Amino acid sequence: MTEHVHLASPTLRGTMREQVDMSKHTSWRAGGVAERMYQPADLDDLLVFLRSMPADEPLYAVGLGSNLLVRDGGLRGTVLLMHGALNHLHLEIDGSVYVEAGVPGAKLARFAALHDLSGAEFFAGIPGTIGGMLAMNAGCYGCETWGKVLRVMTVNRKGEVHVRAAADYEIGYRHVELREGSEEWFTAAWFEFARGQGATARNEIKALLSKRIASQPLNLPNAGSVFRNPPGDHAARLIELCGLKGKRIGAAQVSEKHANFIVNVGDASAADIEQLINEVQAVVEQRTGVRLQCEVRIMGEQKQITG
Repeated sequence: MTEHVHLASPTLRGTMREQVDMSKHTSWRAGGVAERMYQPADLDDLLVFLRSMPADEPLYAVGLGSNLLVRDGGLRGTVLLMHGALNHLHLEIDGSVYVEAGVPGAKLARFAALHDLSGAEFFAGIPGTIGGMLAMNAGCYGCETWGKVLRVMTVNRKGEVHVRAAADYEIGYRHVELREGSEEWFTAAWFEFARGQGATARNEIKALLSKRIASQPLNLPNAGSVFRNPPGDHAARLIELCGLKGKRIGAAQVSEKHANFIVNVGDASAADIEQLINEVQAVVEQRTGVRLQCEVRIMGEQKQITG
């Protein structure tokens, strides 16, 4: 299929694409085709777009696609591409940092260090954008996203904006859920960081990135940690204990470097990756009694096999 690109309408300033290969928008480099993708020009343009959408149109918010598996049958509806669109960040008068959902974590870490703020360094170790980090309370090296959040801005399907406090959400380990249960997407957040020394923060960022490079298979397409760590244990330890390091289905492989990563060693299909995820879950549960919970978002249609 050929991807078509055009301006959405005279009243919209963003770009609409049709028949979009989602393998180009996910870090696993696998997956099917989305019917439509809209990249808003900015937050105001996103609101106008949402207000123009039919109530039954399926909508999916995507940033860098670093925690996402799109099935080979693709996505019906419209993908909202936040990366490259909602990309503003600045210091507020009260010293907090305003960050829009499409900003990569590494950019926030560098910005905070530039302004002599401490506590944002760990964001450099999380692949993805702020919107995704807020949605799953992403974290690494003992820190979590919502530990730094003052408040957030969200938008619903009607294009209505809300500013919400952390108390409006049920927040846990890799879990964030709005208590009132309506469908909303994160568009921005205000973070609070302590005063510090920029040079110290930059050195910490370098150390975290070096640790990440040494311990994770960053040379191959991957989606970060596939499973949540069970209470008091590590998913990687359990997977390795079960002899699954190097386990392969098609071109999807449990990483030899870090067992909680599945890497694309060639032309893996989304089905290969999903089947390997399911197999790892089944084997670990059978041998250890622990049911690993998937950290990766899986969406879309299974590919129909014909003939």
